[in-house]
Amino acid sequence: QVRLEESGGGLVQAGGSLRLTCTASARTPSAWAKGWFRQAPGKDREFVAVMPPNAGPAQYGDSVKGRFHISRDKSRNTVFLQMNDLKPEDTAIYYCGVARRSSTWRGDYSHWGQGTQVTVSS
Repeated sequence: QVRLEESGGGLVQAGGSLRLTCTASARTPSAWAKGWFRQAPGKDREFVAVMPPNAGPAQYGDSVKGRFHISRDKSRNTVFLQMNDLKPEDTAIYYCGVARRSSTWRGDYSHWGQGTQVTVSS
């Protein structure tokens, strides 16, 4: 089965940093793209970042460019989201998803993790 598990969320003050981890099960095709989205209460799930499965640049949502960085380990089963200079508006549940192609559209993602809460205090 394709399974994803996020970790690393927590409470941080504005200006601080957190590093999220998404671990995919061994059955998750390594050729699938892995992306991060977030959802705040009452809002739609918003694109944050995506790592293409092979060569090619990562993509970022406009609100996180220059502050967040997505990376992966050599196995390509784990992706990380380094979040710096966090702001209160970054508060949300962060979800990891997989898609057959690198995409910024949540509808292209077939599987999701359970999410991890990130709370940024002012």
